[in-house]
Amino acid sequence: MNAMAEEKAIFAGGCFWCMVKPFDQMPGIKAVVSGYTGGHVPNPTYEQVGSGLTGHTEAVEITFDPDIISYEQLVEIYWQQTDPTDAFGQFADRGDSYRPVIFYNSPEQKEVAEASKERLQASGRFDKPIVTSIEPAKTFYPAEDYHQDYYKKNKMHYKMYSEGSGRAGFIRKNWK
Repeated sequence: MNAMAEEKAIFAGGCFWCMVKPFDQMPGIKAVVSGYTGGHVPNPTYEQVGSGLTGHTEAVEITFDPDIISYEQLVEIYWQQTDPTDAFGQFADRGDSYRPVIFYNSPEQKEVAEASKERLQASGRFDKPIVTSIEPAKTFYPAEDYHQDYYKKNKMHYKMYSEGSGRAGFIRKNWK
């Protein structure tokens, strides 16, 4: 992959463990990193973010080749991992650190995200408003190593969590 053809996308959609796999398996994805963004505490820990006092949200930072997969395609994948009608967390994970957000890195990303959100609202797929926030990206802090590639390192726990949190069932019902 040519470094010149490399961009970053940042999405928050509840627990970051469940946000890695859908992107990680797509052509053109160079890396998907779990981490924290949007807050005011530098280099936060998982425990600090979980306290709700840092202002950070669990998120994934995706490095991708836009010649292979577009930002618009990534946004569409993002919607299909979330409940875009729930602003106060995602599934069993509640609170600001789990809120759904598309963090944009450029005016072009903002435009794509807003247009996609408008299309989703107009589609009538959901009978409630689409409340996912679209915000400018802030510093992204990678999470601790044990959170990285969680779905690969802890396959059984990941599967149980995805089902038990309600995420997998919601996705099957609303997106598949």
